[in-house]
Amino acid sequence: MTNAAVEIMGVRKSFGSMTALEDVDLTVADNEFVSLLGASGCGKSTLLRIVAGFEYPTSGKVRVYGEDVTTRPPERRPTNLVFQRGALFPHMNVYDNIAYSLKLKKWSKKRIDDKVEEMLALVRLEHLGGRGPTELSGGQAQRVALARALAGEPKVLLLDEPMSALDLKLRQQMQLELRAIQRRLEATFVFVTHDQTEALVMSDRIAIMNRGRIVQVGTPQDIYRRPANVFVSDFIGQTNLLRGTVQSIQGGVATLDVVGTRLTVATVTGVSVGARAALSIRPEAVRVSRQESLPEGRGVEGRISEIIYLGSSIRVGAVLADGTTVWADLRDEEAEGLAVGDLVKLVWAPAAPTLLLGDNE
Repeated sequence: MTNAAVEIMGVRKSFGSMTALEDVDLTVADNEFVSLLGASGCGKSTLLRIVAGFEYPTSGKVRVYGEDVTTRPPERRPTNLVFQRGALFPHMNVYDNIAYSLKLKKWSKKRIDDKVEEMLALVRLEHLGGRGPTELSGGQAQRVALARALAGEPKVLLLDEPMSALDLKLRQQMQLELRAIQRRLEATFVFVTHDQTEALVMSDRIAIMNRGRIVQVGTPQDIYRRPANVFVSDFIGQTNLLRGTVQSIQGGVATLDVVGTRLTVATVTGVSVGARAALSIRPEAVRVSRQESLPEGRGVEGRISEIIYLGSSIRVGAVLADGTTVWADLRDEEAEGLAVGDLVKLVWAPAAPTLLLGDNE
C-alpha cells in the first residue's frame, strides 16, 4: 500500500506462556480510519498499545510513516493514544488539560492559546475552557480527551474504545462527530472497538481479530457482504448460518444438502465435494413465501417460533427440522397475517447466500 501511515509486520506478543498476538500483519494508509474489531481478549487493545509504544512486541516490527518505531517509547513516537475513559487530569480545567502536552513542548503562550481555542472549536466546546473535569458530562469529557490528544498534532491518533462508557444515544452521536473530525483534519485514526455497528459506521476499513490474529481486513461493505469465514459472518451483524455438506459443484455453483433440502450457492476457491460448509444469509435478504412450493435451490421450510417488532422491521424466526432458527426481517405488510406456529417457506434471491468453508473457522 502506498502512503502507508502504519505498518505492522509479523508482530507477535507473549505474556509468559500466553500468546496475545500471533503473526499480525496490517497496513494503514495515510488519512485512513481503520477499526480493530473483535471480542474481549482477542488482542486488539494489545496491538494498539504496541503501536503506541506502551507495549513492545516479542517479535516483529512497527513502522510509522516509514520510520521503525518498534522499540521507541511513547513520547518519541508521532502517535497519541485516547484511552477508554479519557483519563483527564482531575486537578486541571479543560484548558489546562488540552494545553498540558504543549507546555511540555515549550510552545509559546500565544501558540498554545491559539491551539487550545482551535481544538475546543473542533470538538464544539468553545465556552467550557474554564470548567473542571467533574463539571463535564461523559460526552464532553471524551471530547476534551480527544481535543487533548489532537492538540499535539500526532501523525496517527490511536483510540482504545473511547466511547464504551457512554450511553447508546450519546455514543451514536459521538461516532458521527469523531468521523467528521477525522475527515476534516484528514488525519489517520486507528480505532479499537468490540461494537460491530460502531466499526461499520465509522471505518474506511475494518480488521477483524480473533484469538490474537487478524482473520479478515476489508471495507465495511466487504466485511458485511462477503465474510471470509463463519466466525466473521457470525460476528458482524445478524446472520443465518445453514450448515451442510457439499453434494456437487458444477458451472461455478455448489449444491449443499441442508436438513434434507438441496440449496445452491456460488462456489468459492478451495471448496470440494464432501466438504462441510455453511451458507450465510442476512435476515434482510430472507422473505416469507406464500407459494405452495419452494423455489429450487433457494429456500427452506420452517415453523414460526418468534415474531419480534423492531420498529423499522419485523423479525420473524422459524425453526427448521434440525432445530436451526432462520430469521427474516420483513416489512409490516409482509408480516401481516403471520402467527407463531405457522408452517412457512423462507426463500431468498440467488445472489443472497455466501458460501463459507468449515463449521467454525
